[in-house]
Amino acid sequence: MQKKNYITREGYLNLNHELKYLWKEERPRVTQAVSDAAALGDRSENAEYIYGKRRLREIDRRVRFLTKRLETLTIVEPHPKQKGTVFFGAWVKLEDESGNLHIYRIVGSDEFDPKKNWISINSPVAKALIGHKVDDEIAVITPNGKV
Repeated sequence: MQKKNYITREGYLNLNHELKYLWKEERPRVTQAVSDAAALGDRSENAEYIYGKRRLREIDRRVRFLTKRLETLTIVEPHPKQKGTVFFGAWVKLEDESGNLHIYRIVGSDEFDPKKNWISINSPVAKALIGHKVDDEIAVITPNGKV
């Protein structure tokens, strides 16, 4: 059985936007640049041509990945019954033993971003949090021990 790939609506829209941008704007621009560079003559020593071809391969690889990935993703919408419970897509405030406050958002593996404090649903912290209620105490097993 294949594991479900969950994503928030915001995450899905961001990936879809990236796909459209790469396909409709970036790829045509790079294709034109490669065509212009090829018209200059010797391609073996033409840096613009070589870089452009490499960039086209990168774009095509990303477009193929995004196209396939978007087909397998399941958008999860918040439900009113989840209020007060930790669920996929929720913002969670945690207080550690020292009284330090940490704020995280639980998101899919395609959209996690440590800079934004977005953690993957597959992370140990998220797995420990899912389903708990406000003011519950939880324990998370980390590489440094139980927290």
